[in-house]
Amino acid sequence: MTTAAVFGCTGAVGSQILATLLATDAFSSVKTVSRRLPNAQSPKLQALEEGDISKWGGMISSLSPKPSVVFNAVGTTRATAGGIQNQWKIDHDFCKENAKAAKEAGVKTYVFISSAGTRGFLSGYVPYSKMKVGVEDAIKELGFEHAIILRPGMVLGREKPKAPLLENIFENLNKLGQGVQDKLGQDQTIIGRAAVAAARMVEEGKAPSKYWVVEQAGILKFGRDEWKE
Repeated sequence: MTTAAVFGCTGAVGSQILATLLATDAFSSVKTVSRRLPNAQSPKLQALEEGDISKWGGMISSLSPKPSVVFNAVGTTRATAGGIQNQWKIDHDFCKENAKAAKEAGVKTYVFISSAGTRGFLSGYVPYSKMKVGVEDAIKELGFEHAIILRPGMVLGREKPKAPLLENIFENLNKLGQGVQDKLGQDQTIIGRAAVAAARMVEEGKAPSKYWVVEQAGILKFGRDEWKE
């Protein structure tokens, strides 16, 4: 059976990844490292609390059983972080360091929650996109046995929206047809399920490639249309 570790487990997508891992028999043990403990509880969950995120990467090698899969759903906003420089330290620097630490600890599969549009026409001029591209490229260069990059659109269904007005608009796009909403945003639960489904496909030998990018259509396919508990 497989052991997984989750970083960002108290966030919108990370909490859904955790809930999904705990509900599936494909993962026998789940570890989390976070600033505050997650609300989820399970006999197979070991939740570690550490306020200094610079220590998180080093903790991977001490986890027992050692995780073969690491999910990184860490992310913040410029406003929450207190400026673009602080956001860069978390969304870029920390995530690259976490991936490197996972590789050094012998993790086989690394799953990173990125964002749609990171490789778009104007992405080179958008700081947020540059952060995500930097992390994606670093993960690819590390040479994991398998690396999975999920690129969801607007994350919907948050308990505490990061951009209330915009998220409310996207939430109501399904009134124009589900297909309209699907092209722009996905519910946090669907994204979380898709991340776990993709990792499960790796464990079953069904991954299409060593380095695998799952765009919005794939997220909907794995996390909603073909999802099985």
